[in-house]
Amino acid sequence: MKSGIKRSIIEAQKLSNIEKKGVNLILLPSGDSLFKQPSFRNYWVSRILASTSFQMLSVAIGWQMYDLTHDAFSLGLVGLAQFIPMVLLTFVVGQVADNYDRRKIVFICLTIEAVIAGLLLYGNIGGWLGRETILVAAAVLGACRAFEGPTSAALLPQLVPKKILQQAISLSTTAGQTSQILGPMIGGLLFSLGASYVYSTATVALLVGAVLTYTIRAEHEFVRKSEPVSLRSIFLGLEFIYRHPVILGTISLDLFAVLLGGATALLPIYAQDILHTGPWGLGLMRTAPAVGALLVSLVLAYYPLKNNIGLKLFGALAVFGLATMLFALSSSLIVSLVALLLIGGSDVISVVIRSSLVQLQTPDEMRGRVNAVNSLFIGTSNQLGEFESGTLAGLIGTVPAAFIGGVGTILVAGLWMYLFPSLRRIRSLS
Repeated sequence: MKSGIKRSIIEAQKLSNIEKKGVNLILLPSGDSLFKQPSFRNYWVSRILASTSFQMLSVAIGWQMYDLTHDAFSLGLVGLAQFIPMVLLTFVVGQVADNYDRRKIVFICLTIEAVIAGLLLYGNIGGWLGRETILVAAAVLGACRAFEGPTSAALLPQLVPKKILQQAISLSTTAGQTSQILGPMIGGLLFSLGASYVYSTATVALLVGAVLTYTIRAEHEFVRKSEPVSLRSIFLGLEFIYRHPVILGTISLDLFAVLLGGATALLPIYAQDILHTGPWGLGLMRTAPAVGALLVSLVLAYYPLKNNIGLKLFGALAVFGLATMLFALSSSLIVSLVALLLIGGSDVISVVIRSSLVQLQTPDEMRGRVNAVNSLFIGTSNQLGEFESGTLAGLIGTVPAAFIGGVGTILVAGLWMYLFPSLRRIRSLS
């Protein structure tokens, strides 16, 4: 009898311990459990350092180019020099990321970026930094980012278990949004002291990011298939996306929704001609979407999305479109800032869902190529979205163009719900 009672007590204690562990897993913020993993922590810090440094360098390079040339065309060439390598290298990047150690690829990219920042520092101190040198530096940085972005995205699922991948993506998105806020601000502040301060800070930050990346150890390695380099292997990512409706719908949805909803390109016009706030108001409006995205991404890291994922994706796009329409019609800075916060917050919900779907629906050996295509679509949608908004505003006016963009986003969401029913019906990311 006593031994039976003793066994019952022991079993009850075990059950109690299991329940406590379960409660801890539920109650503890997922961010805490993720940051206890050294590889993810190093990855996350490295992402912040790399992205912030790139934002800082973009500010410094742009300002210095204009200081040297006083030519708006030369300033536009800087952005073009960064964008062209991404387009040209997209399919090569995917092939490389799927056949070589992704950690080493990111490490090499960050090291090269640090060298470029160091050369810009040396050229600025020596006084020989000119227009052509800056364009070459911008092109090399663009090429490195073309490799680094998709490879880094493909590396993340190797660092954490599948069940917490959504939280990891949310925190990774948080790092990106933090960088978009901090990078231009730090870059502008340091540039006011001198361009050399920006270049030296970026050099050190990129080197630290490279070292942190080198220390990452993947929780599980994917089996690399040695494929001969051929046109078919290079374009296999496109073929894979085409054959999987959920991924095709997810990636194309980002392209067309963001393409039509690029009202943020019109912020200078709103600041000067509609809201009459001047540069300080423009600064607030440029920061607002990133702040909204940062806040929501932190919430998603603690409280991940679980049910009716497909409907929540399209719901977030509807909010994005409605907020864009609200911004378009607003004549109050406060209302405009609220609308921009909603734009950033709703956008990050769709970004986390889309990124999670792409990562979870893609096998390890294909993630590099699929993420490369995804990065190309995202970059293209941002660039063409700004072009579309500016062109339409020139034709029919700023307010109608922004409003039509919001309406277009909602229409695209509705059309994609019809064209990709499998995407709409997704209930869980698991």
